[in-house]
Amino acid sequence: MKKNLNAIVFAISIVAASIILGNAVINRNKKVGTISVTGLGEANFTSDLIVWEARFSQVNKDLKQAYADLKTDKETISEYLISKGLSDSVIIFNAVNTDKNMKQNYSTDGKYLGQEFIGYTLSQTVQINSKEVEKVEKISREVTELLNKGIQLYSMSPRYYYTKLEDLKIEMVSRATENALLRAKSISENSGARLGDLSLAQMGIFQITGQNSNEDYSWGGAYNTSSKEKTASITMKLTYLIK
Repeated sequence: MKKNLNAIVFAISIVAASIILGNAVINRNKKVGTISVTGLGEANFTSDLIVWEARFSQVNKDLKQAYADLKTDKETISEYLISKGLSDSVIIFNAVNTDKNMKQNYSTDGKYLGQEFIGYTLSQTVQINSKEVEKVEKISREVTELLNKGIQLYSMSPRYYYTKLEDLKIEMVSRATENALLRAKSISENSGARLGDLSLAQMGIFQITGQNSNEDYSWGGAYNTSSKEKTASITMKLTYLIK
């Protein structure tokens, strides 16, 4: 009787183990379906910070005189900018750059005769960082008025930035995620499947381009600074389980 009972227990154990192992194989080999979609988030915005630079210089054989002339130009430029409504706090004069000017001399038959010192060139850059974008734009266009004061000023193109960029990025990620979810729902419904849990989310490159421009998107991310009106965009790649 005891032998029969042991045999029955052993048989039941074998059957139970077979069932467990069988289920383990089935679960391990069962393929979980997924769907991957890419969503796009975009927004147009206007830059709220402008950076404008202009360079001026003086040339003289006497270094002290060149510096004195440059200092006079600096004072005139500062007075001009303040008269246009800019605060002294947004006007930055960078360090003076000094270069020696050398002339290469040659004989009439083309033989090199050496160098000759002809003077110093001292140059300086004035930089404006301001949230008064339109005002600085206007000044950058009208700054040639300083030519009438005898100042040779080379005006550079303004650069435009946005001070709330981090908030904008968060908004773009949210829009791109919503867009990707809508795409995933549409695909799953059309294929007769049910959308499951999100299994993977990958953020793409954040791009800033000029509105209505022909700028190419870059794999490393584009950051336009030449346009006041810009478009921000970002992609989100989401992978969902399907049932």
